[in-house]
Amino acid sequence: MSNHRYCDGLARRDFLKVGAIGAAGITLADYLRLAHAGEVKSPGQKSGIMVYLGGGPTHMDTFDLKPDAPDENRGEFKPIDTNCPGVQISEHLPKLAKCADKFAILRGVSHTLAAHELGTLYMNTGNRPLPSLRYPGYGAVVAKELATAPELPPFVAIPSTPQEGGYLGVKYAPLKTNSSPKAGQPFTVRGVTLGKGLTIEQLDRRQQLLADVDTAFKGYEESSDLVSGLDEFSKQAYNMISSPKARKAFDISQESPEIVKNFGTADFSTSCLLATRLVEAGVRFVTVSLGGWDTHQNNFEQLKNGKLGVLDEGLAGLFTTLAAKNLLDTTSVIVTGEFGRTPKINARAGRDHWPRAMFVLMGGGGMKGGQVIGASDAKGMGPAGDAITPDMVAASYFRSLGVDHHKEYHTNTGRPMMIVRNGEPIPQLF
Repeated sequence: MSNHRYCDGLARRDFLKVGAIGAAGITLADYLRLAHAGEVKSPGQKSGIMVYLGGGPTHMDTFDLKPDAPDENRGEFKPIDTNCPGVQISEHLPKLAKCADKFAILRGVSHTLAAHELGTLYMNTGNRPLPSLRYPGYGAVVAKELATAPELPPFVAIPSTPQEGGYLGVKYAPLKTNSSPKAGQPFTVRGVTLGKGLTIEQLDRRQQLLADVDTAFKGYEESSDLVSGLDEFSKQAYNMISSPKARKAFDISQESPEIVKNFGTADFSTSCLLATRLVEAGVRFVTVSLGGWDTHQNNFEQLKNGKLGVLDEGLAGLFTTLAAKNLLDTTSVIVTGEFGRTPKINARAGRDHWPRAMFVLMGGGGMKGGQVIGASDAKGMGPAGDAITPDMVAASYFRSLGVDHHKEYHTNTGRPMMIVRNGEPIPQLF
């Protein structure tokens, strides 16, 4: 499991607790008891993918370069043209430059929360965090609003995510894979893929044995909601394990060579490939995490020799493959971190936390790609004109999924809460 430690000494897993499916042996049936999302009707048409760049990626060296800024701001990288006239991005993102028509670049996205945890909560929910309330993540809302086939989990995180069920409850928490798939190998997800040589026939025999035991305790079961619930979730777990559809969805080794060539072999690339397979199969929401963006020192070396190449390869493969599979129109993609980084380069050749200006990428789901929306000022210090807020980003994303962001939920104390408390969709996206 990826566990990047941030500059403030906080590890990601320190605040990614609710809904976690640990490596210590929790079964799929256990997961379903937590993640059960109610009656399933018929599968809908929309799906969502969030690529989360934990640590705070710099806007100045990726999607919002300032070649005319002073030396202490500008940085080492040069802008290059994309396949969309007038749109430029970093020279170290050449593959994304060739498919920039498939996503919009939001610049001048701005908030005021410079701590990793608070910024993470804000950007993963679309609601400014409150100490008295935990908001549901994007995926929890989608899991609640968009129906999923019974043999598939509605919300999958590769390998993990800061998103949680919040006040909606842990039944809308994600199924976390806790690892990334490897190129050319079947991917084992605990409780979904059969392991240790276990066959479906053996599983069937075990199910029959359990049925015989259930018969012996039938009278007690009828008087116990807990036992009845265990039976319900065990059956759902069995349906998922025995479903060829579920096992195939998680198995990237079955992908065609034509699709595989869009991706590299890094974990992030194979995770993006898996995300495309999952939404193609009918999973409603998938998060893919790529951490390590907390570049307080050696910012340019870290980006040039690692992070940007990995991001470029995997994310370009994601957009290209969704388009090739005719899934881009029905799959809403969002790419974000928790904040940007300081326009001024520090004494360690790094950039520090800077929430007042950052980028977000949005594409698919009927959103208009090939454009830049919003702007930061000449030095990348803050918005040039009106800011784009995380709330506006969230409202836009939910609109692309056909989810009414004004819809009211209720907390466990009965308090009414809109999905997004503040902010309206960005008109230029639609």
